[in-house]
Amino acid sequence: MNKLVLHALLLAALLDLSQCKNNGADPADQLPPATQSGENTFGCLVNGQAWTPRGNDGFSNYSVSYDPVYHFGTLNVAAYRLSGNGADQQTIGFGSDSIQTTGSYFLKKGGRHQAGFVNRANGCQYYTVDVGTYGKGGFTITRLDRRAGIVSGTFWFTLYKPGCDSIRVTNGRFDRKL
Repeated sequence: MNKLVLHALLLAALLDLSQCKNNGADPADQLPPATQSGENTFGCLVNGQAWTPRGNDGFSNYSVSYDPVYHFGTLNVAAYRLSGNGADQQTIGFGSDSIQTTGSYFLKKGGRHQAGFVNRANGCQYYTVDVGTYGKGGFTITRLDRRAGIVSGTFWFTLYKPGCDSIRVTNGRFDRKL
């Protein structure tokens, strides 16, 4: 084979390999769509991995409560997932009072808007109300329809606690019929 042809084939092969992209699925594709129609969905990425509620410990693995009167509108969103024999449980939650309408609400130390993450497997519990936990992020209520009984939105936050790994929650979405 002619050296020129061989070099051209090798060059073409190298160029072809350099154009390869990661064919791995995007973890965000494993999440439920961000809807606003009361689909009873919840999902997010936790440190880049898809996270949705899973398993059952006798209580619903996903709950949303909203009381328009208590503390001028109290919202709580929580979900958990069980792995293995149930000893490995993770819980994600966030909420606030003074929620009367759609909008964005940001976590602030000592503020009313709070978030938390519990990892039973390693014993780390992150609550933004705790003095030793750093939290940054928030949530956006995209639909709060009391007549239809639907609350939907997005969420994102980073939590850090000395002695525990940082928790980065991104691409969060929830949609629930009350």
